[in-house]
Amino acid sequence: MVTSLGFDVPRLVIAAPSSGSGKTTVATGLMAAFAERGLAVSPHKAGPDYIDPGYHALATGRPGRNLDAFMCGPELVAPLFAHGAAGCDLAVVEGVMGLYDGAAGRGELASTAQVAKLLRAPVVLVVDASSQSRSVAALVHGFASFDPQVRLGGVILNKVGSDRHEVMLREALEEAGMPVLGVLRRAPQVATPSRHLGLVPVAERHADALAAVAALAEQVRAGCDLDALMALARTAPPLSCEPWSPHDSISPAIGARGAGAGGGAAPVIAVAGGPAFTFSYAEHTELLQAAGAEVVTFDPLRDEALPEGTGGLVIGGGFPEVYAPELSANGALREAVSAFAAAGGPVAAECAGLLYLARSLDGKPMCGVLDADARMSERLTLGYREAVAVSDSSLAPAGTRLRGHEFHRTVIEPGAGAAPAWGFTHPERRVEGFVQGGVHASYLHTHWAAEPSVARRFAEAAAARTAAVREAAAARR
Repeated sequence: MVTSLGFDVPRLVIAAPSSGSGKTTVATGLMAAFAERGLAVSPHKAGPDYIDPGYHALATGRPGRNLDAFMCGPELVAPLFAHGAAGCDLAVVEGVMGLYDGAAGRGELASTAQVAKLLRAPVVLVVDASSQSRSVAALVHGFASFDPQVRLGGVILNKVGSDRHEVMLREALEEAGMPVLGVLRRAPQVATPSRHLGLVPVAERHADALAAVAALAEQVRAGCDLDALMALARTAPPLSCEPWSPHDSISPAIGARGAGAGGGAAPVIAVAGGPAFTFSYAEHTELLQAAGAEVVTFDPLRDEALPEGTGGLVIGGGFPEVYAPELSANGALREAVSAFAAAGGPVAAECAGLLYLARSLDGKPMCGVLDADARMSERLTLGYREAVAVSDSSLAPAGTRLRGHEFHRTVIEPGAGAAPAWGFTHPERRVEGFVQGGVHASYLHTHWAAEPSVARRFAEAAAARTAAVREAAAARR
């Protein structure tokens, strides 16, 4: 809630010394366990990850939201957090990588530690204790003292082997003056399956994911002191910020500017969903709606036509390579997407969307919007990018600067069209992506809260497309 002192909600950041320590297990389990107590829990994830927030949403019943200080800037972390946590009893933030790991070569930027400091939140360190005993005290002491502005409030010990092992760990941490807030034993039965880009998304295994989240909640409830964790969360002081607002970011909306299509009717923007297209940020839909658009989700695996009245098309990230045969088999929708793009309809495609618009993916026919072919690769492309728009498009005018993130194990040939989408300025210099007609297709994932004009420009292009179609239909009558 917002008080005279600022935005005030109990909160915890769940961090670890390194990836693979159990952050997702603990964070998701805590979210579910507190939600089972009847609390409204706001789930957050530091960094650009799309998959973990799906499990967070399943655990809490609320949208999982990302807090990325690189893509959105440090100044937006607290306002975006406050937007997501409004009206909640508790917020849990899952960290990224190790506590102090961030954007390569940028110091603390985009690290869990930076997010914790920006949120003034206590940190709980999840430690994989499977191969250590007394050394755990030295490890935790190092993380607690490395940056005095990061407040380490306690430890949850993961993968503890036995009662004797637990006693040794507790004795060591007691000597170090660090509270033990939970102890979790090895529990492979609640492990979540992984694939080439991380965990398998919730949308692909919903029933199994529900069972896994319930098991995580039970494990955390049995092994963690939820009352002590809640007490620690309540020590977080109020934040001196106003919650981010999509409406304030976009204002005025299309209709208010007199640019609405067809007598003020909201343009329909179709957003790809379903198991093949699971990567999206909740703020993108909120911004499009704030811009005056009606957002309708469709599933390219099952739907044979675009939603009625589609004026704009958003195809985000996901795993089309896993579903290439099924996507290819849906020829009716592929033809509809191709026709929409050929007619000049605005299309925003990121990563998986880029592959879907290609001529082929691993030899399977796709939409054929782009004269390019995609395939799986052994090489993982991963990292933050600084980019500038090379060509005017339905998303941004040339010269627009954005920060984004690449995360894929595919390649597309050629990698850029005659009118590229982006020119990367850091960490390497190259052009990438395609702009043709109303289509903007690229590997780069971006967060539109950092540049709300992207959503507004796309909604305006959708409104103009809708108006043109209606005028043409009226002329034929």
